[in-house]
Amino acid sequence: MNTKIPIRLGLSQPLPCSYLPEQNEQLLVAMDEICFNPIYFEQLLAMGFRRSGDQVYRPHCPSCQKCKPLRVLCSLFSPSKSQKRKINYAKNHYQVKYSHIVKDEYFTLYDRYIRVRHNDGSMYPPDKKQYESFLLCSWLPITYIELWCEDKLIAVAVTDQLPNAMSAIYTFFDPEHQQAGLGAIMIMEQIKLCQQMSKAYLYLGFQIDECAKMNYKNQYKPHQIFTFDHWQDN
Repeated sequence: MNTKIPIRLGLSQPLPCSYLPEQNEQLLVAMDEICFNPIYFEQLLAMGFRRSGDQVYRPHCPSCQKCKPLRVLCSLFSPSKSQKRKINYAKNHYQVKYSHIVKDEYFTLYDRYIRVRHNDGSMYPPDKKQYESFLLCSWLPITYIELWCEDKLIAVAVTDQLPNAMSAIYTFFDPEHQQAGLGAIMIMEQIKLCQQMSKAYLYLGFQIDECAKMNYKNQYKPHQIFTFDHWQDN
């Protein structure tokens, strides 16, 4: 793979890492307007980049390379026994809906999720401006995958739509239903949507083996890990 990046890049200041407290993090940030469209951004995704809001970045840490971009090979995805149980449970208890517009009730759910599940993290306390600057994007089509329990919205997966792939940005859910494994269910709904739309990959962001909150993505197989500037099958 040719990983030359013919664009201007900025380098952030070192800051304490959000995932590995003993490390500092730095980011390469795309500066050129040409990056901010689905076609070019998909090329950057294939080079290990990611988006947060309108910003496109890639880790460029001085002494750590623990963040490994991961993408699922959707057409070949084979759920484990545990994942099959979650799929069957979801079929019997929930309804899936799709939206292409952000709804007011999303922030209400996000607010509750962060306050209960991530009150020790950088997104606490939840703030609507921060939520919008993190999840929304002015230059990409986004699908919001909704999970409903009867007439109650219990989960939302924010999912970028790209020509040949989808990118899972963030999932938040009602903490009262956390025992059902909603995070896993929503990833499998994203894979299912990729399959229905003939998308090759679902990009899941960074697998960080040493971080308990970020070491679950390699459970979705087969997948590829981006390491040493090329994708390796796993």
